[in-house]
Amino acid sequence: MLGLDKRTVEIVRQNLDPEKKGDPRGFLADMHDMLWTCLGPGEALNEMSMAASQELYNELRDYMAKSQPSEEVDLLLWVRHFVAIGTAKFLYGPQNPFEVEPELEKCFWDFDHGLGGLLMGIMPSLTAKKAYRGRERLAKAIQEYLEAGLHKTGSRIIQNRVQIAEQYNWTVDMTARCELSFLFAGIVNTATTVFWMLLQVFSRPRLLQEIRNEIAAALDVSEEKFGEGHISTSAIKDNCPILDAVFRECLRVGSENFSTRLVKADTILADKYFLRKDSVVQIAAGVIHSDPDIWGEDVDQFNHQRFLRQQGGSKEQLKTHPAAFRAFGGGKTLCPGRLFASNEILMFAAAMITAFDLEAPGGGLVTVPKKDDNIMPVHILEPLTKDPVRVVVRIRPEAEEVGHWVVEL
Repeated sequence: MLGLDKRTVEIVRQNLDPEKKGDPRGFLADMHDMLWTCLGPGEALNEMSMAASQELYNELRDYMAKSQPSEEVDLLLWVRHFVAIGTAKFLYGPQNPFEVEPELEKCFWDFDHGLGGLLMGIMPSLTAKKAYRGRERLAKAIQEYLEAGLHKTGSRIIQNRVQIAEQYNWTVDMTARCELSFLFAGIVNTATTVFWMLLQVFSRPRLLQEIRNEIAAALDVSEEKFGEGHISTSAIKDNCPILDAVFRECLRVGSENFSTRLVKADTILADKYFLRKDSVVQIAAGVIHSDPDIWGEDVDQFNHQRFLRQQGGSKEQLKTHPAAFRAFGGGKTLCPGRLFASNEILMFAAAMITAFDLEAPGGGLVTVPKKDDNIMPVHILEPLTKDPVRVVVRIRPEAEEVGHWVVEL
């Protein structure tokens, strides 16, 4: 996918899984631990969540300052642009490659949409031409960014990633290619999830009003604590259970990822299934997410209420077992960035829902297309349509306040 050379792949494969203290460390083990340290609960995660959300709000402010009161847009491209530009600026600083060469944004999406061809590895310059060219242009731009030392103006997590690559004697070219994977992780699922959330919410007027009421309550709590014009990530998480339920249901419906593990010893699961040592096990989230025995007979329908908590005894409980939700993987393949992604998506969706009205181009409610589940699920699935999902975006009076929101913890 990244075009790493043989030498770098050999470095990556060394000491993949140290289990005990004193075992030899490897590149992936060190990278994994660093990511979990930065992205786990704590001050670093809080700072990153606030900074990322603020950059996205800045992009919205700039858009509203230049745009017409209403315009028709390709919703997926529209959301992608905000997320791509804001995320690149947050992660890689004000002189990030997207800022220097705006056309690289298209190269990024060419790379994303051709991942299947790149993974096949059969003469990709011919069989996956657009993805290959996009990847190579991006890798070259990131290499120039690193050679100029501009990563030192980026986020701490990027500086740490580059430092680990240097410790393992990666070349600058290979380090640049590795950063493509992190840029992918930071942009694609966030943009696609917000796209689905907006469609689901704006296709249901009652749900839209309920969520706007939640956001208004969160804003009141934020302003009481931090002052006028401030919005708190904690207040959004604490006061917007319906928004969070929509987020999770969008992931359940659209996430068909696989967790892949190597069996390290002969194992019997549930006194029934024999797993032989050195075999490979794949856990398919899409199968679990579409199981009516877990989610009910309406499993194929969007129903955010399945993620709302219900009173059960002395505490609130979810209606389904939390382990059945595998949008972020599980166990050792649990996504280290899940808390950051959740914070960023909820904060961005809250701003979009407050600032804009969305309707169909001919008037009326937007419609929600089916998902395209006929492709390799490398990220949240996109819509099953060759035509863009077009909507009319209207700026609400509340948008001016959103454009000046200051993000707090």
